[in-house]
Amino acid sequence: MALDQWTFLPTPPNISFPEPLLYDSYIQGNESDLAMNVTKTREHPQDKTSSVVITLIYFIVCAVGLCGNTLVIYVILRYAKMKTVTNIYILNLAVADVLCMMSLPFIAMQLTLVHWPFGQVLCKGIMTVDSLNQFTSIFCLMVMSIDRYLAVVHPIRSTKWRKPRVAKLINITVWGVSLLTILPTLIFSGLNDEPVCGIVWPEPQEVYSTTFIIYTFFFGFFLPLVVICMCYLLIIVKVKSSGMRVGSTKRKRSERKVTRMVSIVVAVFVFCWLPFYVFNVASVASNIYPTSFVKSTFDFVVVLGYANSCANPILYAFLSDNFKKSFQNVLCIKKVAGLDEIERSDSRADRSRMANDAAIINANLETHNAALLNGELQTTI
Repeated sequence: MALDQWTFLPTPPNISFPEPLLYDSYIQGNESDLAMNVTKTREHPQDKTSSVVITLIYFIVCAVGLCGNTLVIYVILRYAKMKTVTNIYILNLAVADVLCMMSLPFIAMQLTLVHWPFGQVLCKGIMTVDSLNQFTSIFCLMVMSIDRYLAVVHPIRSTKWRKPRVAKLINITVWGVSLLTILPTLIFSGLNDEPVCGIVWPEPQEVYSTTFIIYTFFFGFFLPLVVICMCYLLIIVKVKSSGMRVGSTKRKRSERKVTRMVSIVVAVFVFCWLPFYVFNVASVASNIYPTSFVKSTFDFVVVLGYANSCANPILYAFLSDNFKKSFQNVLCIKKVAGLDEIERSDSRADRSRMANDAAIINANLETHNAALLNGELQTTI
């Protein structure tokens, strides 16, 4: 295809390619023209400045994301009070984000050096880990949304499922499903002739690349997002129609806070990743001309997706009192007592609430039966 008809390449989730790969690697045509295009692209001062800025942002995102998610993992493992079912899913999400942040410096170095100096094996490993994080993240958010639906709409019946042990098994399943989903990346990732690390499709390349874009959009974004939206729609309908189930005001407030935190985390994820998928789908639907503005916009969109990994710990700190207190304790900002005194999980709280609800129901039934019995005795007399 000619340079003026160039379309965006089918990048896997979370992967940003340097200029030669974005603009020239899969362009078909005269080799001398290709060499001239590469030279012009590399010498363009605006593109060079943009690459330096994007690389710097990569390292900032990496530092913030690595520190923040490591802190999340530490406080969940350190304090007994943090070992709730929801937090176990958050732990899984933080582990995925840490792996993503560890791969980010290699991708930033490729952007700076305009080639991949780390070898074929590390290229395949980085590509696999990077794509694995993207699918694992959205699958974790989908599981967390389903968990919120069960906690709010079916608080009693879901008690047997909402346990830390079950949550850990679900986390393992999420990683397994994600690994199966990224098999195309695992199989076809490697080095091209530049050498640049990316996905090297067999012939016909255009068919494979288009199929991959649709595949990643459907399984890595659209389908999980539909499930997430359905869960929150059912939560809203339930709360509006009949209110929360019988329980203490403190418990209702706690459920609302957790649900709000998870919903905001999901919303931020969609905000960060929707532009990336819009670009990818647009590349299938129509041709996109490779102007400097378009390239800079695409680079920003990819960085925005990576930035989601360092946004989550910040959201936890602002939206969850337990996370906020735990962070303060670890960072010695403010000592908070009682964080590791009592083992308390969502399932334990649910069992307690279920026992209270059962006691209230039994008491109501006994009162009702006594009234009926009294009425029958009076009728008999």
